[in-house]
Amino acid sequence: MSSDESFFKVTGLSYRYPRRGVVLDQVDFELKRGERVALTGPNGAGKTTFLHLLVGLKKPKTGQIWAFGQTRNDEKEFVEVRARAGFLFQDPDDQLFCPTVLEDVAFGPLNLGKSRTEALQIAKDTLASLGMAGFEERITHQLSGGEKRMITLAAVLAMEPDVLLLDEPSNALDVKARQRLIDTLLSLPQAMVIVSHDADLVDQLSTRELRLENAALTDI
Repeated sequence: MSSDESFFKVTGLSYRYPRRGVVLDQVDFELKRGERVALTGPNGAGKTTFLHLLVGLKKPKTGQIWAFGQTRNDEKEFVEVRARAGFLFQDPDDQLFCPTVLEDVAFGPLNLGKSRTEALQIAKDTLASLGMAGFEERITHQLSGGEKRMITLAAVLAMEPDVLLLDEPSNALDVKARQRLIDTLLSLPQAMVIVSHDADLVDQLSTRELRLENAALTDI
């Protein structure tokens, strides 16, 4: 990928739910290297749905998704996309499933072919970078909401993705942890799409802001 290419390019993307109706209508979008794009809008507007479409967790009714150098259509083609686009889910409980914190954070690197020794070291280093050293042997399901949020971020970052897709990343964080999260994200090289209602986080992080409302995506 050359420096002027995009990670994602979406054209004419549409999606509808049987009861909610159309949430995306002929949407165009592009994510370039170095961008941190904030995606804002009212609850139920389709922001999470949009992220799911980018990585193939949902299938659009119309439109084309180009990601990491090629058009993506079927599940097989989206496997690579999900390996290269780290997805932070809105609910940490959807993402944490191992007994201990260290096992959860090491799971991704192991799946990417790292040795167990390498994966555990990556996990420890990533936790330390987020101020979570000492949590390695903690039982995941006993953590607070804010602690789970930081552990899920560690699990995503440990996979060294090219892009970060962050769905309400500051949810359940106290003031100190929230600022540590923002400072960490600012220090990272990855391009990002950040779904958030947190206006201050958006102001600090985003290089541009888009609003999703009435099935349309507009620049702010």
